[in-house]
Formats: sequence, C-alpha cells, structure tokens
Amino acid sequence: MHPYKNPKDNSGVIAYEIGDDYIIAQFQDGSAYLYNYKCAGKGNIEKMKTLAVAGEGLTTFINQVVKDRYAKKVHSP
Repeated sequence: MHPYKNPKDNSGVIAYEIGDDYIIAQFQDGSAYLYNYKCAGKGNIEKMKTLAVAGEGLTTFINQVVKDRYAKKVHSP
C-alpha cells in the first residue's frame, strides 16, 4: 500500500494500491475495499487511480460516484 498524500490532511482515505484493473482504498478506520472494472466501471477505476496518485479528491469521488460498488472488503478494522 502507498500512503495517500492529501495536502489538506483531511481525507478518509489513508493508503491505496493500484493494479491493472483495480484499486484498493484503505480508510482511516482500518477498513480496505477492492474496487475493480467489473463492479465500478473502467472509467471510474481509472479516475480513482488518477486521484490516488494526485493525493486529492479520492474520498469525495468514492462517496459521491462509486459509493458501495466495490468488489469486496479486503480488511476490517
């Protein structure tokens, strides 16, 4: 996992992992979710990857666009 570098330091996302067709986002409570092309759509996953690398906007995008369209929960707090 790579640390999510939010310049305002107010993000729900704290780390991420990027793969060819997926992204895993880890949140402040320790939970982590796998989002992939099949569940969230290719365009959304590619946007999430861009936001993750930029370190800004990923939490908002998940909350407003992707919501609960994750493939699975990969870690529980």
